[in-house]
Amino acid sequence: MTKEYIRLEHISKKFGETTVLRDLNAVLHRGEILGFLGPSGAGKTTTIKILTGQLKPTSGDAYVLGIHAERIDETIYEQIGVVTDHSGVYERLSVYDNLRIFARILRVPQENIEELLKRVGLYEHRKKPAGKLSKGQAQRLVLARAVLHRPRVLFLDEPTSGLDPSTALDIHKLLQEQREAGMAIFLTTHNMEEAAKLCDHVALLNDGEIVEYGTPEELCLRYNQDKRYRVLLSDGSRLILGQNGEDVDRLSGLLRENRVNSLHSCEPTLESVFLTVTGRALG
Repeated sequence: MTKEYIRLEHISKKFGETTVLRDLNAVLHRGEILGFLGPSGAGKTTTIKILTGQLKPTSGDAYVLGIHAERIDETIYEQIGVVTDHSGVYERLSVYDNLRIFARILRVPQENIEELLKRVGLYEHRKKPAGKLSKGQAQRLVLARAVLHRPRVLFLDEPTSGLDPSTALDIHKLLQEQREAGMAIFLTTHNMEEAAKLCDHVALLNDGEIVEYGTPEELCLRYNQDKRYRVLLSDGSRLILGQNGEDVDRLSGLLRENRVNSLHSCEPTLESVFLTVTGRALG
């Protein structure tokens, strides 16, 4: 069986009288991406802080690489990487020197730096002060720093928020490569399209509670109550047909007449599933 790298057991968290997490249960295995999805304030960042030992839960247990999160010490940081909104860089130092510092701390061979800079598209900017980078370039640097030591677990808190589509795509490719190499990735995002593309399993988080859990495909099919099909005909016209006798007969006739150019089922998106389950949009 695939190794279990993260486990959440009945995690709850209160700040004073305010409950921000309620009875969370989830598992992340080696070579998987688990997405915690929800709007701002849903409890995603708080979950990462508990898993990385920055916060103690009010109740429940969290484990990372078999170690209880409350007993995490500096040794585990050699095996995990973290990317959050607060993952700053040394702005006055060059891109290369930023990674060189962390290579020394994490005992990583410095020859790995140039290879990684090429992979994230920053090699040509290696001598540039980090403070002069664009937002997308700075995020690539933060991600490069997080995977420099090839951690077993990577925590990503909204890693592509505010980035242009091209930069986000490059980051997606890097994450998929890391997963294929066996890394376990814990991803938080409010971007349901990103989650559907990247994640093996997703947890829909609303007001600190997991309201649905499963693979993106499972969740979309589970809420596909009104089965419909999008049809493009050879004359360029488009139809939406349901799964009823009249529409099935019509589609069958169109297929026999060779008038169908393409046929697609209309499953709901993760975003529409979230709206159905919670009654609220992600905005």
